[in-house]
Amino acid sequence: MPAYPRAYILPDYFLTARVTERDVIRGLSVGGDDYITKPFRMDELLARISAHLRREERKGTAENLRFDEELIIDYNSRTVFYGKEQMNFSNKEFEIIRFLSQNAGMVFDRETIYEKLWGYHGEGDSIVVKEHIRKIRNKLSVYTDKNYIETVWGVGYKWAK
Repeated sequence: MPAYPRAYILPDYFLTARVTERDVIRGLSVGGDDYITKPFRMDELLARISAHLRREERKGTAENLRFDEELIIDYNSRTVFYGKEQMNFSNKEFEIIRFLSQNAGMVFDRETIYEKLWGYHGEGDSIVVKEHIRKIRNKLSVYTDKNYIETVWGVGYKWAK
């Protein structure tokens, strides 16, 4: 399994001498992740930070990676692997993979995909989406027979669940 970069969101802690319930509620309601009153033990503070980082790692893995059999999509590093082999996709091909895979099972017509990726004022035609999907399918077919992007005839495309 390839090594993936990790990004953590550091927690916001209130370290304070204010100990009333109202102060705690106010601190947490304005966005604090935890509220620790003085005096506190350093070991406890470090344990709370470690617990928060573990939760972020579990959450981040679920949101930033997609696993489908042997296909792995890393949205953060914009890479796609099949097994241990990294696949090469152009920027727009990856954006189509991202858009469809993050909305797996939902059907989108070419015009919607085009507007989402090129913008409302994109200069071109939605037929380019069809060509990019053809290229994606060709690249995937080197590694697998599974059709990850399905055509819904007369409607559009969807990522197979």
